[in-house]
Amino acid sequence: MLEKRMLGQTDVEVSRIGISSSYGAEQEVYEEAFDRGCSYFTWGTFIKGRSASFKKFIQGVTSAGNRERISIGLLSYSHSRLLGDMFLQSALKQLGVEYVDGLLLGYYSRRPPQRILDWAMEVKEKGLVRAIGITTHNRNIVPNLAAENILDYFHIRYNAAHRGAEQDIFAKTRGANIGLVSFTATCWGKLMEQKKMPGERLHHTNNAVGATRDREEVDCCMMGVKNLTMLRQNLLDLEKGPMSEEELDRMKRIGDLIYGRR
Repeated sequence: MLEKRMLGQTDVEVSRIGISSSYGAEQEVYEEAFDRGCSYFTWGTFIKGRSASFKKFIQGVTSAGNRERISIGLLSYSHSRLLGDMFLQSALKQLGVEYVDGLLLGYYSRRPPQRILDWAMEVKEKGLVRAIGITTHNRNIVPNLAAENILDYFHIRYNAAHRGAEQDIFAKTRGANIGLVSFTATCWGKLMEQKKMPGERLHHTNNAVGATRDREEVDCCMMGVKNLTMLRQNLLDLEKGPMSEEELDRMKRIGDLIYGRR
């Protein structure tokens, strides 16, 4: 079973590996991930719309009496209170739940408008969400937002090719115990392409996810899977345990090749 931990200072428990609904997986993929210990799942994408198979999966989990064993992150791209309320109420009704564990505001390259933060805090006070998060590609806004103690957690890009979070976020928020969830661990698959790695070779296929998961600062590393074969291979690789220093160094060299560093 996958290791679990609390998301920052919240009382929301997440698995060290999370699953996104943005890749068109069938219901059976989510069900097996849940059975194997994944407990953090996110729903919502502006690219393909809300996943119907994910909705059925959540409905099945709750009808089986397992609501407390799963943490649901709901992405909200509505930048107005009215639309935000409509989206949230619609999502709760569709999923058949009374609350979601995380409300993810996205995507923001700067501090969200105060009206959006006020709305998020209001729905949290009403018990409709347990934690408020933001998803962003702009690392520089995270330390300041974390210091405000309004947001509970952050979805950030971090992988062997894009390691800027180590200086811009990890180092600047050390000791603050903020919730951090990483995405694009494989750099959109580039870190898995052997042809892009002259002189380097991975020991197993999913070192890219392992290198991110093994960072103590990261509470959860999101994994994008499209089918059962991909899910099973990823979990099999991750079950091999933490990566060695040699493997981590190799991933950094591969990341540098992908990014274009010499």
